[in-house]
Amino acid sequence: MTMRSELEAARTFVLCHVPAESRVLCAVSGGLDSMCLLHFMNTWGQMGKFPVMAAHFNHRLRPTADRDEAFVRRYCEIEKIPFVSGSGDVRELADREELSLEEAARKLRYAFLRETAEREGCAVILTAHHADDNAETMLLNLVRGTGVKGLTGIPADRDGVLRPFLEITRTDLETYAAAHDIPHVEDETNADPDAAARNLLRLKVMPLLKQLNPHAVEHLNETARQLCVIDRSLDMEAEQHTAHAEARKGRVTLSRQALHEAPPSVRPRMLLRLFDLLGVGRKDIGAVHLNAILDLTDYDAGKERRLALPHGVTARFFRGWLVLETRPQPLTEVQLLPGQPLGWGDYTLTLLDHRVGEGLAIRRRRETENGTVTAAPCVPGERLTLPSTNGGSRSVKRLCVDRGVSLTERDRLPAIYADGRLAAVWRLGVDTEFLPEGEPCRFIQITKRNAEEKDHGQ
Repeated sequence: MTMRSELEAARTFVLCHVPAESRVLCAVSGGLDSMCLLHFMNTWGQMGKFPVMAAHFNHRLRPTADRDEAFVRRYCEIEKIPFVSGSGDVRELADREELSLEEAARKLRYAFLRETAEREGCAVILTAHHADDNAETMLLNLVRGTGVKGLTGIPADRDGVLRPFLEITRTDLETYAAAHDIPHVEDETNADPDAAARNLLRLKVMPLLKQLNPHAVEHLNETARQLCVIDRSLDMEAEQHTAHAEARKGRVTLSRQALHEAPPSVRPRMLLRLFDLLGVGRKDIGAVHLNAILDLTDYDAGKERRLALPHGVTARFFRGWLVLETRPQPLTEVQLLPGQPLGWGDYTLTLLDHRVGEGLAIRRRRETENGTVTAAPCVPGERLTLPSTNGGSRSVKRLCVDRGVSLTERDRLPAIYADGRLAAVWRLGVDTEFLPEGEPCRFIQITKRNAEEKDHGQ
């Protein structure tokens, strides 16, 4: 085999994805796959003007971990390849963030690779994941439960991490290593089917699948490529159907009509798109959350329905509209000082001695002539006696229901207290005991705040 014909798919991939004459960082564990990657990039990469640097992360989880680091370091010294190593406390991170050892190791490893690439001026990071790894990932996701995206396998190019061997089988890499006498070290845990689910799949399941069809790995990878096309088309369609979603800081709104006009296969992607527009991302949002949101919109009985979600997000459905919003900061009781505008929740409140614009006018009672006026959250159990209630008091909760004020709106309405007694609630009215009888009166001017103003207020 000539160098041109060997690992041709990897060569083509690098030429298409790596900027010309860019320095690349190879993640090297010391195993056969990563040593093939390092040899390939150091040999052909020099010819293609892609200078290479090796990076090894020592997880310190095995007795032979230091041996592996020393092996890669020595190989790089002999081949005159720039080398850098790092390590971290995987067990401590796993305990602190309640992760599996595998998840914690991956998090630390990729953080090290990204920091190293940035510090050393490497344009991309290369890892040695190959076609067998991709097939195993597909099957693991399928067994554990997944959608289309989980069956697309390992991404060849994501966030500056490239995987040029994804179209190359483990057998091809073994042939390449033998042809070039490439040394490597074995992770002894890889031979233990009980050490990890992936080991069991690789050692027990994949050999059986290859007995059924020697080209099982290739066929699984071809299926993954086809599903990638479908996955991208679903994302594009979801983006089109959410084009008219209203997004502002802390809130995104979509009509039930827009959601239900889309095919059922697209609706979960639309919801994920709403999380992106909200600015919280899709992490930790699973099928159980998406299905719960869809159930929320299945019928519209005119009553608001709510759902608590990860990242402090609340989903609300009311009168044909789905709203995702980050939970607002809890409101507290604050004193209003004459002439000093105060940002409070969704409103700006200003205590004046004359009427200006919209607001609430309350009577100056003798005992409150020099007393305090405060704004506080609207307590549902409080009661107001309004002219419209014919002398009878009604609860704030009942008044809000009668006037079509939603639960979320009610919780954000400013209630005005005079010396600790409820005098008025915005949008509901002034208690008859505090109705002004001519001038002078105390007037609380109330204006709606925009998103930028809210960033600087309570």
